[in-house]
Amino acid sequence: MADVKKIATRESYGNALAELGNEYPDLVVLDADLAAATKTGIFKKAFPDRHIDCGIAESNMVGIAAGLAAAGKIPFVSSFAMFAAGRAFEQVRNSVGYPKLNVKIGATHAGISVGEDGATHQCCEDLALMRTIPGMVVMNPSDDIEAKAAVKAALDHQGPVYIRFGRLAVPVINDRPDYQFEIGRGVTLREGKDVTLIATGLEVAEALEAAGKLEKDGIDAKVINIHTLKPLDEDLVVAAAKETGKVVTIEEHSVIGGLGSAVCDCLSQKAPTKVLKIGVNDTYGESGPATELIKKYGLDSEGIYNKVKAFL
Repeated sequence: MADVKKIATRESYGNALAELGNEYPDLVVLDADLAAATKTGIFKKAFPDRHIDCGIAESNMVGIAAGLAAAGKIPFVSSFAMFAAGRAFEQVRNSVGYPKLNVKIGATHAGISVGEDGATHQCCEDLALMRTIPGMVVMNPSDDIEAKAAVKAALDHQGPVYIRFGRLAVPVINDRPDYQFEIGRGVTLREGKDVTLIATGLEVAEALEAAGKLEKDGIDAKVINIHTLKPLDEDLVVAAAKETGKVVTIEEHSVIGGLGSAVCDCLSQKAPTKVLKIGVNDTYGESGPATELIKKYGLDSEGIYNKVKAFL
């Protein structure tokens, strides 16, 4: 995919906020001293009076956002996933989720692709944490187009939303005329009859590439992009499982509590199916170049290809 346009979804996040600023005059963006990294600085440049730097105080930032939402504003709080979902979990749960306030959380630098920042910053538990909060919509876009669409959808949705964005530049894969984004609706990117690959976030592009490798071995893989983990598109998941009989979930997140768990919860109730979960296997990350870490942890297309082959 060397010749494919690549953009980090955190860049898409910052650009989307700036582009939507005029359309949503009540939009206010809060950051915790990381505006350059989270790219909310792009919004700050366009709308300086509607950007609040709360300093290195993520929990307090969520409390401020709750107050703004109660006053009728639409606040987007931004920080690294480790801090937005981890450090501020209590405030997200009790100050935003419990009163069902209209707060949006833009969490960047998620997963092991944070790279050199190491295990302390490579949050592979955020989707699991946010899925447990009642009423929280949880999204994990796969590319620039989907990330911008997720921001717009979050602004139009009444209630708390968590969106995961990445540091690493990823291929643009949704640049087709018929692409439509809807909260809770997955997207079938490739038809197939032998196995279903269900992926989210940056792993969608890797899953597509792995499907191409499998095709050369005579294996016809269906590929589904799940950009919304909660609510999950259960109808699409169940239909695919019944069609192919085998399912593989792929995520740059712990295999505990993320996409794999959501899919297994669904299928165990509605269509019992053999499932292989590919992700971070109950371990911490480590410091290193993002692409090398993805390869080491078996989350690149070659690693996916080999695991699916063994599974079949």
